[in-house]
Amino acid sequence: MADSQPNAPQSLYAAREPVFPRKVYGKFRNLKWVIMAITLGIYYLTPWIRWDRGPTLPDQAVLVDLANRRFFFFWIEIWPHEFYFIAGLLVMAGLGLFLFTSALGRVWCGYACPQTVWTDLFILVERWIEGDRNARLRLHRQKWDIRKARLRLTKWLTWLLIAVATGGAWVFYFTDAPTLLVDLFTLDAHPIAYTTIAILTGTTFFFGGFAREQICIYACPWPRIQAAMMDEDTLTVGYRAWRGEPRKHSEEVKAGEPMGDCIDCMACVNVCPVGIDIREGQQLECITCALCIDACDDVMAKIGKPRGLIDYMALTDEVREREGKPPKPIWHHVFRPRTILYTALWSLVGVGLVVALFIRSDIDLTVAPVRNPTYVTLSDGEIRNIYEVRLRNMKNEPTRFNFSVKGDPSLFVTLEGTPYTSVEVAPDEMKLQRVYVTAPQGSDPAQADRTEIRIWVEDTASGTRDYKDTVFNGRGQ
Repeated sequence: MADSQPNAPQSLYAAREPVFPRKVYGKFRNLKWVIMAITLGIYYLTPWIRWDRGPTLPDQAVLVDLANRRFFFFWIEIWPHEFYFIAGLLVMAGLGLFLFTSALGRVWCGYACPQTVWTDLFILVERWIEGDRNARLRLHRQKWDIRKARLRLTKWLTWLLIAVATGGAWVFYFTDAPTLLVDLFTLDAHPIAYTTIAILTGTTFFFGGFAREQICIYACPWPRIQAAMMDEDTLTVGYRAWRGEPRKHSEEVKAGEPMGDCIDCMACVNVCPVGIDIREGQQLECITCALCIDACDDVMAKIGKPRGLIDYMALTDEVREREGKPPKPIWHHVFRPRTILYTALWSLVGVGLVVALFIRSDIDLTVAPVRNPTYVTLSDGEIRNIYEVRLRNMKNEPTRFNFSVKGDPSLFVTLEGTPYTSVEVAPDEMKLQRVYVTAPQGSDPAQADRTEIRIWVEDTASGTRDYKDTVFNGRGQ
């Protein structure tokens, strides 16, 4: 009797096969160690660098002060109205990523991406505790026993300590680090600090310890964008198939054809942190970490073959080498119209930010006329206009500012609540001050409908000045 049940649909889900990269030595591996040490050192140590900011501010060199909406970077202080500096830095970061990708492929992914750096660190811990590739493979396949539980527990606890340090370092960027550290241990810190540390600890532990290459392959959008940044002159990791094929164990060699340089040792595959075979060509999963170059060069040196079977190369070099010509010089690949354009744009934005930083004023001033009433007639016939002035002192010391008005010689300034024309503003504070501009009876501004005026503010200590243009309203007779 025929089966009346329809065939069950085929599952498209494939369980993840863990990747256990083998230890490798070489110039690219050493470069990755150096970059890891530098980037992790910067991340963990920066909040602890001290910088004297006076008695009213934390002495922290790099601080994101969310409560007061400010950003401190050594001697630079960025206020909310100066967000264009942050936007400019983000634009520079994007252009820099485009530049390096167009010149050298996914070097950001392979060397400096946080996911890569922390995954490398977690793999290093795993190798220290469980052994190299073969030992970790055997441990993964064997049944659970006391030894396996002990090794796994030791590894996970070490990962957890690194993850906690990672989450803890992040919150130190948002408040005074020494004070927060004490508050964390005495349980006096804000709940947001504990929540942030817990979230970052969990994500670091999972991403670096278990997800690893899955984040690069499935979660990160950059592999799908990078193709637009690259062309046939981009230097990226590749396999010289015209030199390596046919391989030692291929059917062609078995049939008597001459063997290529590739002995099919799988060294390039065994060291790959994403588990791909670079000999199959460019793949989305490849992060161009170049560890396969180190592994292959080591094998080539042992068997007496020239290095560079796997190397940084461009598609245009492949065509030339297949024809027996030498590859183009590196500078020819690096300096081309696309990279020159990215460099020019990156430099233009950078120079603009530097110029804007040095010409900016220490005074932030806004002037808003009070429209109800438009003007006030005093008992002696003088006409007064009222303005609300928001004055921000962007220095870390108390500063006295003097007000004056330009537009007509008869106009004069007084300040609400004081008989003076100057007011003191606390360091790194904003003061709302009502300013009176008065025109004598019978003067031109008093009789005109509108008079263009300019309100000046001057730092009495440094002489720094700033102004805002506005309008004085008269009777209109």
